This record gives sequence, structure tokens and C-alpha cells, in this order.
Amino acid sequence: MNRAPDRRPHPWFAGHPPRVLAHRGLVTDSDASHGVVENSFAAVAAANAAGALYVESDCHLTADGVVVLFHDDDLSRVTGDPRKVADVSSRELGDLMADRGGLITLAQALEAFPTVRFNLDVKAPAAAEPVGRLVAAHGARVLLTSFSDARRRAALRAASRAGTQPPATSAGTATIARLLLSVAVGARGWTRRILRDVDAVQVPERRGAIRIVSRRMLAAAHRNGVEVHVWTVNDEADMRRLLALGVDGIVTDRADVALRTIATG
Repeated sequence: MNRAPDRRPHPWFAGHPPRVLAHRGLVTDSDASHGVVENSFAAVAAANAAGALYVESDCHLTADGVVVLFHDDDLSRVTGDPRKVADVSSRELGDLMADRGGLITLAQALEAFPTVRFNLDVKAPAAAEPVGRLVAAHGARVLLTSFSDARRRAALRAASRAGTQPPATSAGTATIARLLLSVAVGARGWTRRILRDVDAVQVPERRGAIRIVSRRMLAAAHRNGVEVHVWTVNDEADMRRLLALGVDGIVTDRADVALRTIATG
């Protein structure tokens, strides 16, 4: 990728793309048959063992103020318990996750997997400040994001206050909407201003009938030193097609498949 000459890449992006981002870790069919679920300690460990350098995960805050890796705001889909993450203690959640691969907190993830670069989606407003403080000492290997630009910026501010190397960041929904409009009308100066405070754009290939990832959009991002990562891509043929198009990263539930696909060209 040709980065803008006046833009220095964040350490999170060390090494050349394409990048494989293990979506909520890695849960193989065999692991799933033994009860392992996404965003568990076992899932992160499996992604690491498979050779994934990047793990994409999600951050919520428990009732006792612990940041945990968990996607949904309630426990029903993963554990069958209808309560909100915010309404249970970390101990209660640990008990529920004990036979599902084990609960993993953000602090544990950063300590237990020192070579992993984390892509963290701040899911809850209350989690933004605690997430920022926790990742402050690990800014070189963390990318912070959120669908809410306000939430990701709050986490970034907290990290910057407490650390020396700010985390990388990717665009929220409002920023992406402005980007797509600026690309559609060919407003290069506007595109540059939209992308000046982000390092990556992480998007689905399409949203309904709307195509998001295109050669034109990729060119605009790359011209401004910004990578494009596409989620959630699990089919090998789709991986190859998107990589041929020029995307910089694949967010996938099957990091093992994506790593093999890239290795075999």
C-alpha cells in the first residue's frame, strides 16, 4: 500500500498487508463441539496458536467495573442468561463462561498475549474511559474503534492521558458515511479532512444494496495513508476476490483459513 508521504504509520500496522484479523478469536468446529464460544480465553488462545497476529474483539463493562471481551450487551445468545453484561459481576460472568472457553478480561488479554495486536470495539459508553486507561501502556499494539465516533474518541482521550503511545484508531459509522459521500462526489480535499484522524476504515463489503468497498473507495483511502479492512469474510473465494481488489485486511471468523489462503497466494 502507498501511504501518504506526510503520514507516519502507527506501530500497530508494522509489517506489510494483507492482515488477518481474527474476529472474536477463533472457534473451529471442533472447539465449538466442546462448548467453546467467541470472545472467550480459549478463542483468543486458538487464534494466537493459529498464527493470527491480530485479534478483533469487543469491550463491555460489568457491574463491578471490569472490562470484558464480549460482543452483545446481554448474555442471552452466548450463555442463555437474559441479563445485561452491565448487570452482572465479573465473577458471575466468569462462572457462566467457565465451560464455554473461559471469560477473558481486557487486562488478562493484554497480559496473557503480549505479541497479539488487538483491535478493540468499544461497545458500551461506560466502557470507553476504562478501556482507554487499560490500553494506555499498550498503545503500540492496540487499535481502538467503535460504531460511535464519540465513544472511540473518548477512549482515545483516556488512553492519551495515561500513556505515551496513543493507540491506532478506525472510523466510526458517521465518519464512514461522510467518506462514502466524499468519494462519490470526488471531493478529494474533503476526503482528506475526513480521514485525517483515523488509521483505518473497517467496513462490510456491502450494506444491503449499497456497495461500500470499491476500487474508488480503496484508492481514496490509500491516497490518504489509511488502510481498509473488510468484515466479516469467511469464504475462501471471497477472501481471494477482496485481496485481489486491494483490501488491506480481512476480518474473519476463520483466521486459520485466511492465513492459509494468503500463504498459498
